[in-house]
Amino acid sequence: FGSCTRQLHRTYATVAEIKTVGVVGMGLMGHGIAQMTATTGYKVVAVDINDAQLEKGRKAIENSLKKMAAKQVEKKSMDVATADKWFAETQSRITPSGDLKSLSSCDLIIEAIVEDLAIKKKFFVELGSLVNPNAILASNTSSFPITQLGEASGRASQFVGLHFFNPVQVMKLAEVIRTAATNEGTFDTTFRFAKSIGKEPVVCSDTPGFIVNRLLVPFLAQGLLMLDRGDATVQDVDIAMKFGAGMPMGPFTLADYVGLDTCLSILKGWVARHPEEPAFVIPKCLEAKVAAGKLGRKSGEGFWKWEGDKPVSVAL
Repeated sequence: FGSCTRQLHRTYATVAEIKTVGVVGMGLMGHGIAQMTATTGYKVVAVDINDAQLEKGRKAIENSLKKMAAKQVEKKSMDVATADKWFAETQSRITPSGDLKSLSSCDLIIEAIVEDLAIKKKFFVELGSLVNPNAILASNTSSFPITQLGEASGRASQFVGLHFFNPVQVMKLAEVIRTAATNEGTFDTTFRFAKSIGKEPVVCSDTPGFIVNRLLVPFLAQGLLMLDRGDATVQDVDIAMKFGAGMPMGPFTLADYVGLDTCLSILKGWVARHPEEPAFVIPKCLEAKVAAGKLGRKSGEGFWKWEGDKPVSVAL
């Protein structure tokens, strides 16, 4: 949380049009978005219809904020009383809820639920009828068409993509995606909001994967295809891209880190929706790993064997 702790003393200029932000889905991404938003001065309604997930997300935010405050005390940037006050004030800005109706007064609602297009569409159909008619609706999806989600909401002109990166508290980038229907005021307000919570936003059109994943996922697939063809080993491909291209992780390590099931789901969706695009291809080795339940870091084994967040040896 190094970059988070540095932000405690930053002076933020919140966006005047946005007072309260709703975040739906308290998984890894959702609770990170909620924490960053509350830390920078906005009121947050944190929603998850699953009580256990809501509590897990709430606890994760609490623990992260405690670490941030403790770090400031340790560095002598704050005394204990000031850190305790900061923690309490930040916590007080977050209202956990299991009811979507609690989003009715929010000015911006960010969806971070399960990455399933049908579920997201159903969610936005319901959300569009519940919330403030002037509210901006945003999806944190990493790969699905923003246009389709906006149409499902019934208010396409007030709909944007707002894609954060994991871990939200550390990664600086936010992709802000406009569709042909997004009005300029909606886009501008969302872009300024992303800046106000300490992100570096970039403008994206509604193309598959936006900017980062449009480049990254085909790169991962090309690395995996080398294994399919017998061109090189897992270890040699990863070493080559680390020391030859200056990348922090090779494609096999990164695919494992992201989750092989996630990579496969993205590629399958793109191939189905854009069969004419030669960059979208599904490696056989990826399908085999997912079919075997070897999903990468999250399951302890993918192309590498993992101990926590560290790859330790190539999987056989």
